[in-house]
Amino acid sequence: MNVITNCLRDKSPSCALVPFITAGYPNINICIQALKILDKKGADIIELGVPYSDALADGPVIQEASQVALQKGIYIEQVLYILKTVIPDLNAPIIIFTYYNPILVRGVDKFIGEISAAGAKGLIIPDLPLEEVDYIIELCCFYGVELILFIAPTSSESRIQLILSKSPGCIYLVSSYGVTGIRDNINLKIKDIADSIKSKTSKLIMLGFGINTTDQVQQIVNWNIDGIVVGSAMINKMLGKFPQETLDSLGRFCEQLKLCINIENTKK
Repeated sequence: MNVITNCLRDKSPSCALVPFITAGYPNINICIQALKILDKKGADIIELGVPYSDALADGPVIQEASQVALQKGIYIEQVLYILKTVIPDLNAPIIIFTYYNPILVRGVDKFIGEISAAGAKGLIIPDLPLEEVDYIIELCCFYGVELILFIAPTSSESRIQLILSKSPGCIYLVSSYGVTGIRDNINLKIKDIADSIKSKTSKLIMLGFGINTTDQVQQIVNWNIDGIVVGSAMINKMLGKFPQETLDSLGRFCEQLKLCINIENTKK
């Protein structure tokens, strides 16, 4: 059962809000509280990133968050602890975002089984080779985890078609060239790519990388997009020295983005 796709579909014709934070940043306790606040303040789905030292798709904000988490000993065991602790209190399903190497080191079958047992409903692996996709999909289907495949703006038509044919559920469309991070503008060509994908398939689309303001969200809500992922801007709200101020700032930002989505939806 594709819980993430179903969650996106339930929000249609509106967009789902999908915040991203790094597991264990700035520490386990605040991370757990942050997940609960995001859930309370309007998150429809939450991405939780596994800290990794060689995160090639991540920009400086998320890389720094990963380094801080790793220095505090946040590895797979601690991520599983966070999931098991917080998921019973959440309405929003959690997607695990991680690179392929930590999965291989842990053992592919073991890793997917563990995140499933801990309550995760989705999995994103940005550097997953297409040659390995079928095997991962088979395991994810067995454990009830939805594997979400990437489409980049640089993907050829033939590659897009291949990804669409293999994808078991929704698609993650990368909104910009390069790594994640805060950008002033959204590449308008992405709208055309989303329209093209929707002309080829009924699969739903999440858009991420570089989205960080209410103005950008307001623009994207009117595109052919089903979910909006906001990562670096969320983590930036967690930089304060005082935990409660940090969590309040994160909650307000999430609430603002959700309100923006809701207002635009009423105009449709």
